[in-house]
Amino acid sequence: MTKDQFETTLIHGAFGVDGSTGALTAPIYQTATYRQFELGVEQPFDYSRAGNPTRRVLEQQIALLEEGHSGYAFASGMAAITAVLFLFGGGDEILIPCDLYGGSFRLLNTHFKNFGVTWRIVDTTDPVALEAAFSANTKAVLLETPTNPTLQVSDIAEVARIAHRHGALVIADNTFLSPYLQRPLALGADIVVHSATKYIGGHNDVLAGLVVVKTPDLAERLLLIQKSSGGVLGPFDCYLLLRGLKTLAIRMDREVESATVIAHWLKDHSNVDRVFYPGLESDRGYAVQTRQASGAGGLLSFELNEACSLPAFFSAMRVITLAESLGSVESMACHPATMSHASLSPEMRAQMGISDRLVRLAIGLEGIESLKEDLEGAFAAAVAKIAGKGD
Repeated sequence: MTKDQFETTLIHGAFGVDGSTGALTAPIYQTATYRQFELGVEQPFDYSRAGNPTRRVLEQQIALLEEGHSGYAFASGMAAITAVLFLFGGGDEILIPCDLYGGSFRLLNTHFKNFGVTWRIVDTTDPVALEAAFSANTKAVLLETPTNPTLQVSDIAEVARIAHRHGALVIADNTFLSPYLQRPLALGADIVVHSATKYIGGHNDVLAGLVVVKTPDLAERLLLIQKSSGGVLGPFDCYLLLRGLKTLAIRMDREVESATVIAHWLKDHSNVDRVFYPGLESDRGYAVQTRQASGAGGLLSFELNEACSLPAFFSAMRVITLAESLGSVESMACHPATMSHASLSPEMRAQMGISDRLVRLAIGLEGIESLKEDLEGAFAAAVAKIAGKGD
């Protein structure tokens, strides 16, 4: 799908126009159940846990955008990941990247181990290390690219080739880039997962998760899991995601543009030791990122140097908000060690490359100069605090 075709599909895609009323927006079918018109005659909808017309439009739309077979909407990104992990059972092993979202790691380490599902950390950016990590029990690679929060980039096509040789699935979390910038299924992945709370919703007003699968077999299996587990997305929240999707392209274009400018600016800043952003030519993932995606995303991370007080830095920001999320019109900063990855032990965070001085910055739609001024003020306050000149 070309960029032009994608942008048009965002607007007209799965719904188009309502055939009975001419409405340009999919109606919100706020109902729990549906009248059965004849005993024993199957209808498209019978109970909203199993299916809802508004949800169906959203699920068809995300499947179109990710170029997959079928889509499924869940009540949160973690509900979506949970549903996918229910594909696996006792004795199955899942390979995970060195740097994985803390919530996904906690889910595997705390809950799925009770079902006999095991995990192993591997450097998915290194094909040799990945190949060597497979065992007879390995059934999937759970991939984030870029990863959260150090934005490491894995070659999706290469990971898929290796995994498929071993009979394993590739599950790609595409939250950070959205289908506008990257389409993992076209690169060889089998399943795509989104925390749709982020870029797909885009306005910080809905909690949601989406899954897209590549094959009819996976579609049948995941549909049964969705119906059985019941963590589905409500119709009004589906409407909010459909509305957010219509502006995905223009939002992400602006956020990528701003993030690239901010990343270059931070790279040369005296108070920053290191910047993580695959849109920088100096980043080790730049070549792969450029090849498999059409942008580096609106998220970057950086390490404050020892001259800065972390608490003072976060307290001094006025435009950028200290918050857990990302992908919204508002810019947000996060301290992974105490927020998104707080559930991990210090040793595990160190193994994943998450230092205590790492800051994750999600760029929104504010003016670039306003963001720079806000960051510069935060740097000044952080330095003054260490020097004993701050409040």
